[in-house]
Amino acid sequence: MRILSTTILCVRKHDQVCMGGDGQVTLGNMIIKGQARKVRRMADGKVLGGFAGSAADGLSLFDRFEKRLQEFPGQLRRAAVELARDWRTERSLRRLEAMLIVADKDTVLVLSGTGEVLEPDDQIASVGSGSGFALAAARGLLRNTEMSAEAIVRGSLEIAGEICIYTNQNLTIETL
Repeated sequence: MRILSTTILCVRKHDQVCMGGDGQVTLGNMIIKGQARKVRRMADGKVLGGFAGSAADGLSLFDRFEKRLQEFPGQLRRAAVELARDWRTERSLRRLEAMLIVADKDTVLVLSGTGEVLEPDDQIASVGSGSGFALAAARGLLRNTEMSAEAIVRGSLEIAGEICIYTNQNLTIETL
């Protein structure tokens, strides 16, 4: 699925996980809003989530994921698998156009509407139109062992915002 809106990036390094996203909302080739919040804390602040794609679809998926987290407390993978199953099988959800990244202190996962629940090997995940730029920057910055996960996310999203026309510099960054 190719999402042409926003950039969400998550980096887990040592005992820190950080997720960030830009604030741009586009409709076709027009910028509608520049300061949207597409990254949030869930499960009493123990889980981070971010979405790229349709705002209404992403928020709907956030709500469903939070319900799954309540159903399976402390079990991020199980909640993600259950959401992916619902997303793939429920007719009302199948047309949702968004992708999610969810993370806790131990795990980073990417969820899609085709049923994928992917855990990246390097604990870096990105979705959205600027995801390739942010991912490349994060991998490069991760090699600098002095940088925190938060510094890597911020720097990578700034780079993506300089390159991707669907990504701006109004960042929301959350860290666990």
